[in-house]
Amino acid sequence: QVQLVESGGGLVQAGGSLRLSCAASGRTFSSYAMGWFRQAPGKEREFAAAISRSGGGTRYADSVKGRFTIARDNAKNTVYLQMNSLKPEDTAVYYCAAAPGVGWVEVTTRTYTYWGQGTQVTVSS
Repeated sequence: QVQLVESGGGLVQAGGSLRLSCAASGRTFSSYAMGWFRQAPGKEREFAAAISRSGGGTRYADSVKGRFTIARDNAKNTVYLQMNSLKPEDTAVYYCAAAPGVGWVEVTTRTYTYWGQGTQVTVSS
């Protein structure tokens, strides 16, 4: 069983930045592909960013490319999402997710086994 705890959400003005963190339990964090997803009110959960087990591979949704950066520190069992140039449309609950044993960068929600509780990000105009 893997527990994921997100932190770092909050209220920010458009153009501002936030850094989300997701701390994972367990000793095999380096064997998990990790991802960040988000869900705005009334919308389905969508992919934002993902990273491979080693951190050498990343992928981004077109809507966040060039503004968001995903990174991981396997020594600290933590994955990060640096969000810059935030826009009101980035407002959502952000979830981190883990896909144990997945050796590629995964973008589909159904492949992820474990999910955090989510952290709210609100961007005001």
